[in-house]
Formats: sequence, C-alpha cells, structure tokens
Amino acid sequence: MRRDGWDSVVDLIERVVGEDDLLPSVVTGVRTMVREIAVLPPSDIAGHTRALLAAATRALAARRGPTEAELSFVEELGVTRARQGVPIEAVLGAIHIAERAIWSRARDAAAEAGIPAELLFDARELYDDWAEAVRSRLIRAHRATGTDPHAGVGDRDLMVLRRLLEGGSAATLAAAEAGLPATGGLWVLVARPDDTGLEHSPRDHAPALMGHVDGLLVGVLTRPPSARAARAETAAGLAGPAEPEELGALRRLAVAALTAAESTRRTGVVHVADVAVLAAVADRADLAAVLLDRHRTAWSALGANAEPVALAVRAWLEAGREVASAAERLFVHPNTVRNRVQRFADVTGIDPFDTFGAINAWWLCRAWLT
Repeated sequence: MRRDGWDSVVDLIERVVGEDDLLPSVVTGVRTMVREIAVLPPSDIAGHTRALLAAATRALAARRGPTEAELSFVEELGVTRARQGVPIEAVLGAIHIAERAIWSRARDAAAEAGIPAELLFDARELYDDWAEAVRSRLIRAHRATGTDPHAGVGDRDLMVLRRLLEGGSAATLAAAEAGLPATGGLWVLVARPDDTGLEHSPRDHAPALMGHVDGLLVGVLTRPPSARAARAETAAGLAGPAEPEELGALRRLAVAALTAAESTRRTGVVHVADVAVLAAVADRADLAAVLLDRHRTAWSALGANAEPVALAVRAWLEAGREVASAAERLFVHPNTVRNRVQRFADVTGIDPFDTFGAINAWWLCRAWLT
C-alpha cells in the first residue's frame, strides 16, 4: 500500500471523527437504543466515547494495535460500567453503535473524496483487529470487577493519577476515566506529604484526584484551590491550566514552584508564574555550578564570615532590600546587614542594587548556603 494512499484514509477518518455533530449523534443513538446506558449522564457517555475514538484514530494513523495505555483505559471503562451495574452486553452494544456511525460516514465521505474502496477496507480491517483486542480486555475487566466490585478502588485511583501525570495520550485516556474535562484546562498541585491539610482541602473546592506519588502529595484539579488551602506554615506548588496531554510538564512546573516557595519561605498555594525566576534558577544546577566556580575566591576571601554574609544578602534581597526587615529576621543590628551587603559587593564585584545583579547575588548566596 502506498503511504500517501494511507494518509488520505487517515485524514478522512480524522475529519469524520472531528465533525461537530458526530459525538452528539452517537450519544443520542446509544441512549435511545441501549436502555441500560440511557440512565447514565450524557457527559459520561460522551467522555468515554470521545476517548475511544481518539485512541482508535491514533492507532489507525500508526497502523498498530492498541497500546498498554489504551488497554488500561479500556480496563477502567469496564470497571466503571461494572460498578454502575451496566451489563457487558450493553457496553459492547453502545460501542457497536458508535462504530457503525463512524464507518457509515467514512464510507460516504470516501466515495465523495474519490478514495478507493479497498483502501477504506484495509483501514476497517486494521480497526477491527484493534477493536477485538479492546473488546477482549473490556470483557475481562468487567467480569473481574463483577466478582468483587469494591476491590482495589484506591489502587485504581492512584493508577489513574499516575497515568495522568505521564502526560501525552495516556493522560487523555486517564482524564476520561476519571471524569475530568478533556478541554478547559486542568491544574496540578504538589506539596510535602506531611501537609495533611491538602488531603481534603482541594476536594472542598474542586473535583480532584489526589495521592502520594514519588514522595510528594500530588493532585490533579479542575480549578485552582484558594491560596489558603495549604495548612498554616506550609507551602504548595501549583501549575496550570493545561490540557491533559501537558500534565507531565505541569507536574514538573508545580514541583519547581514548591521548591521556589520553600527557598523563599513563602507559604500557602504558590503558582509557578508567581515565582518563575526562582523556579528557573532552581532548575539550572549547571549554571549554579558555573556561578560558584566564578566566585570561589570570593568565598575564600570572606573566610569565617562567608556564611553570615550570604545569609544577610539573601535575607535583605528577599525582604525587598529593606534593611530593618532583614535585620529582624536575622536577629542582628541593621548596620550589620548594611556592612555585610557592602562586604559581599566588594569581594564579588556584583552590584546587588542592580536588577540583574540582585538576581545573581541571590542565586550565588543560595548556592553558597546549600
């Protein structure tokens, strides 16, 4: 088969799947013809149908079978429908109605576009192979859940959360499983695991999946929590909004926001945009090493006063260059802060009153102290 011919078939199917009236039409057909499905919210049916259509289209474009991420989504669909009391026959019937609608439109569109019937037939054969693997996994998951509908609920939620945080197509499917919107934006919140206040607070403000992942408390939310959601004296990093595919990058930004907030003793929920420079600084260990190497002689020249000078400069900059506030924080006289800032400028050649000099000064002192 020529590649350009296959591309034309894939483009046609993508156009059909992307038609504005397709999904509403499929949902209406399913609710009309499958009585057991009709009791479910239209948004539930639409979300899972949209995710399956997107996964099938990606499989056709790559000329492959289902990936493990796609099959994991199918498993969750089987578990969800089993818990809802929907028989597996009804689930398969709903999928069949969607398939029939798509391929009927594809056949008509192919004729209008002059695409040979054999090309569409090849695509349908590949889809049938993909769909057979999907149906087998769906049936197994549904039947297994029927024997123990309450087994491993928390484990499944954590598994969905981990797939969300992977980003990419796996996150799109996981969002559909969790009932999270595919568009409109999601937020990622991270905190230290001992911040128990966040275990419940975000749920009070927004639908969320939350769990302990890689040593952090991580949540995926549909809207940002209030700045006071974190427990007093603690910080949480926040990033968003973004689409499910971008949640992997969003998680890294939220962690950077948490690190930046803690380094400047900020508390509450801190969005990465509010600490963008600090987050960028914390992420560039290579540049920090260059900065340290450049000013190694300055550290040696300061001798026993190196750490007190670094603490004073950092506190002074973090206090907005207010000497009195920095002195109060360090429990020293204001003149001590002034003298140490001047000493730092003399030995490093960095002007902490200059905008970019202040950034370099803060970064260097932070590196010295850590």
